[in-house]
Amino acid sequence: MGLFTWIVVGAIAGWLANLIVKGSGAGLVGNIVLGVLGALVGGWLAGAIFSIPRAVTGFNLGTIFVAFLGAVIVLLVVRMLTR
Repeated sequence: MGLFTWIVVGAIAGWLANLIVKGSGAGLVGNIVLGVLGALVGGWLAGAIFSIPRAVTGFNLGTIFVAFLGAVIVLLVVRMLTR
């Protein structure tokens, strides 16, 4: 994936994760960082647990879904650690 694709996927996934987890709102840059971290975590988990070798492949629904799930996990872990 190119840099622009990572930014767009990160923004979408981070924004969706903030809506679901009811975060305080991280802004555009925060959503991008959250979504990119989510893509990394989600891609790693998809490979480790479900043996999906390339879960994050480009700008498509599968990649956004994996990044979204990873971002939700990241938000929940951060929430648990900060309470």
